[in-house]
Amino acid sequence: MKIIVTILLFLTIGSAFTVTKSRYEELELFNKILYLIEGQYYRKVDTKKLVEGAIKGMMDTLDPHSAFLTKDFFKKMQDDTDGEFGGLGIEVTQKDGVLYVVTPIDDTPAFRAGIQSKDKIVEINHESILGLTLDQSIEKMKGKEGSKIHLGISREGVKGLKHFNLKREKIKIKPVKFELLENNIAYIRLIQFQRRATSSIQSALKKMKKKNKLKGIILDLRSNPGGLLDQAVDVSSLFLKEGVVVSTEARDPSNKVIHYVKKKIDQKDLETPMVVLINGASASASEIVAGALQDHKRAILLGTRSFGKGSVQTIIPFQKSNSEGTAGIRLTTARYYTPSGISIQGKGIVPDIIVEQGTFESFNYKRYSESDLKDSLDKEENKKTNQDADKEAVSEKEERLAKDFQLQRALDLIKGLSLY
Repeated sequence: MKIIVTILLFLTIGSAFTVTKSRYEELELFNKILYLIEGQYYRKVDTKKLVEGAIKGMMDTLDPHSAFLTKDFFKKMQDDTDGEFGGLGIEVTQKDGVLYVVTPIDDTPAFRAGIQSKDKIVEINHESILGLTLDQSIEKMKGKEGSKIHLGISREGVKGLKHFNLKREKIKIKPVKFELLENNIAYIRLIQFQRRATSSIQSALKKMKKKNKLKGIILDLRSNPGGLLDQAVDVSSLFLKEGVVVSTEARDPSNKVIHYVKKKIDQKDLETPMVVLINGASASASEIVAGALQDHKRAILLGTRSFGKGSVQTIIPFQKSNSEGTAGIRLTTARYYTPSGISIQGKGIVPDIIVEQGTFESFNYKRYSESDLKDSLDKEENKKTNQDADKEAVSEKEERLAKDFQLQRALDLIKGLSLY
């Protein structure tokens, strides 16, 4: 027995020594190349920039979401989660070297210009971004508030590039928009999972309940790029009695983390019929909430398959020095799983009812009646009545519903559930 233990110990030490030796040899190669560049490159180089570039390159070999964070980018990330930052109001990701738009954020320069989910950004300021990393592309889109920027975009089904001239703004995101539909159905659009997301939903529900007793709730997570994990858990907890919201699994199976419904949150909306809207730009935290409500059969999901961003990124800060501020890395450390154990990564959440977006054509045509026919009876008498009716403009809410087929179907579903 002692001999076996000794052999196993020797093999373990030998294996560890091999790994250490291999890593040392690779680091020695890096050190030699760094030494050659510093000594023989045609002009003087900044060693700090060389090392940072090497770290960025190392992170780029992992996945699109792992990255080295400079002190400036680190600060920007903190501003983003607080819901106020400068830029275009556009969420992007990179796949196979191509920069895709996840979603334009409501009421921002990108949204107003008509940039759409799944657009491919090809040029920034008339320069190709081919070969740039995700963070490098984001850095090029940043700039002083009020400064102008040009984006060249490739869109599926459109020949050539579409060109957009935008002006950067200070982006202030209100996480929630809400209104009563049909007088008693709460419509809540959650734009982003930032720090005030849960409290904003609670406040919206409270205000709408004061006006009328709610017969249904529509939670709109379409084009919501995600955000903070704790807010996803808290939002889910508003509508669930108990159980798992989401779990995360890392390389080591023993490091599985399970997030449960939080009991401390006031739960007054557990029996109200509920529909959740999702689409191909609903990502990350949006998919966590949608998956949890679907698995617990608390809500009916309607729309199209979500984005499929189900990986967990951990921000690890490094305090370089008091004068230089904090840098760090963003490292993919785990994957998200729904309460039923289904991985979100690359698959997304499939709605219970698949409804592609569309419009009601009836709003695009003039409506005719008997009095419009040539030489009809009482034509003159009815002419004034019809003119007065035509002057009654379609309400803004009706017009929006006419253009939003998915929301209209959700509204019909809620009305049906409340009657049932």
